[in-house]
Amino acid sequence: MATPSTFNPLVCVVDFHHARGPEIEHWIGVPDDVDPAAENDWQLIPYMALPDGAHQSDEEFSYFSLVYKAQTGQDVVPTSVFGISCCHRIPAADLVWKSEDVTRSAVQKAVVAITDKPERFSKLREKLSVVTRAWFAQKDFRDVEILQRFRDNLCADPGDAVEDEAQQYFGLSLREMVHHFKWQMLVLFKCLLIQPKMLFFGSHCERVCQVQFSLISLIPNLVRSLQDCADPQMDRYAETLRKPDSVRTSDRSSLLTYMGAPLQLFGKGSVFGPYTPLQQLDILTDLDTRSYVVGSTNSLLIQQKDRYCDMLVDLDENIIYILSPTLRSALTLSVADRRWADFLTQQVTETWDEMDPSRPKTHGYAGSEEFIRLQFEEYLLALLSAEKYHQYLASRKDGDPKALLADVDGDPSLDFAQPFLEAWRETGNYKLWLRSTDSQLFDIVEPRHPCAGGLTMEDVQRRLAAQVAELHLDERFNQTREVVNKRLADGRVQVTTAFNKVWADIEVMREAQRKRSEEAKAAGPPAVVEGAAKPSSPPALSRASVAAASQRAGAYLNSWGAWAAEKRRTGWSRPGGEGAAGSDKVKERPAVTTVSELARDDVHRMTTQLDATAWAKSPEPEKDTPGAGKEAG
Repeated sequence: MATPSTFNPLVCVVDFHHARGPEIEHWIGVPDDVDPAAENDWQLIPYMALPDGAHQSDEEFSYFSLVYKAQTGQDVVPTSVFGISCCHRIPAADLVWKSEDVTRSAVQKAVVAITDKPERFSKLREKLSVVTRAWFAQKDFRDVEILQRFRDNLCADPGDAVEDEAQQYFGLSLREMVHHFKWQMLVLFKCLLIQPKMLFFGSHCERVCQVQFSLISLIPNLVRSLQDCADPQMDRYAETLRKPDSVRTSDRSSLLTYMGAPLQLFGKGSVFGPYTPLQQLDILTDLDTRSYVVGSTNSLLIQQKDRYCDMLVDLDENIIYILSPTLRSALTLSVADRRWADFLTQQVTETWDEMDPSRPKTHGYAGSEEFIRLQFEEYLLALLSAEKYHQYLASRKDGDPKALLADVDGDPSLDFAQPFLEAWRETGNYKLWLRSTDSQLFDIVEPRHPCAGGLTMEDVQRRLAAQVAELHLDERFNQTREVVNKRLADGRVQVTTAFNKVWADIEVMREAQRKRSEEAKAAGPPAVVEGAAKPSSPPALSRASVAAASQRAGAYLNSWGAWAAEKRRTGWSRPGGEGAAGSDKVKERPAVTTVSELARDDVHRMTTQLDATAWAKSPEPEKDTPGAGKEAG
């Protein structure tokens, strides 16, 4: 009989060859005549370790799953192991020693660590990052002593029997997920239970992988039970699962086990691949693969999303696409579900800190990572208890009230949405849970939705407040206010400049008029020539110049006043905003005199007074004699 495998961590180096592409350069701490890749069919490790787009960043991480079969001469049960790679690049000119294969301007390599305990990835990632940086800092890839010590450290570290649960947090904060996806976070959680084909896409490989790990870690103890997730043919967990016959309610681990956690989402017919290269698409399209949760950074899968997945999660845009109509119906949230999701979102939003998104700005419990996890755990246990009570009600067709719970009205499972329950009952994880748990779990955990009840006014107010918050009105008004203030400041400067120019022109004309008047007095009365036209008088020239300047100033003020009136009429809003809607109200207001009109009237009065003063001060022109007038006529 085959025995469970005992896996020792492995370390290898993956190099990107300019002609052959990515390839395993060598294994660390493994005899020369042993090739783990050949023994376990790990030919895709190079493509998993160097993800698409890794060359665009100085450091990139990738997480992937593999099937560990056995070593030579061993009879062991195949199981899933997990690899994490740290990819770096360095300019070729900086290397102390270069091989003949280095023909490009940069060298790209990845250090890969393979373990059977994905719950330690958080700590392993930090170690791998430090080791890879130090190895690249040597600038001589022939020296692998630091990698050998790293591998020895992994083998010597047995790990605690009970790891701290914080080790399951894979870098990406759950607060960030709730902040980005809001109520759709519950949609993702319920989608996991239905086991469809879920594809996560993003340009940043590490974020794609960490989002998936963070999501599945919401199922208690699931990260520790992924031994069957790398291949759809493996089902070791279901074959060895036994129904618990006792429970200690004071012990959280015992309670979760008795309630049937973790739900086995990745058993026979299911695959979990945090990063899945295009070379692995044959597993996804295989007829034996009924469900999966995978990630990709290649946009080719996005172009054919209808073929490869039922749900697409675009992490670049933070958008969820539900492509299957049946799945869309099953994931419609009930009133109680939406109330629960709005409550969770509100707790995170009210404590959100842009400077430190990972923890609440109040440094309290509400809205924290632990708060979010316990809320999902409470939701899941309530779902399991309510479903068991539903089965109990179905078996009690006589309707004996003494056999029912006195403080529970009707069927509490309906608060979790009937279409979702119908879809969940068809999955493999539900059938395994149903036969491996006690029939009266509702005696341990109350069978009631955490936010049970009908639609209330508080739900409407909370929903409206959330929708208004999503509009970011404060940010938009702040931007509008800044634009208006800038326009007013610019207009004030331009108006002042226009007035100054008008007064300067008037002063210049007054000075020129004064000089002409003095010259006329000094020269005496001009001689009158018969048949010649009368020269224009200085007052006439002054009036014309002042009128021209006044006209230019008035035209400028009119244009500025029209702009200001238009902005006041549209409510200083953006096109298509509330300004257009409020135009009817503006028309009902009484006519008012604008600042530009007052300024234009003042200029006109001043120029008229200047003309009168100039006429009074100018010498009176000589009268023509009648004879001369007749001859001129």
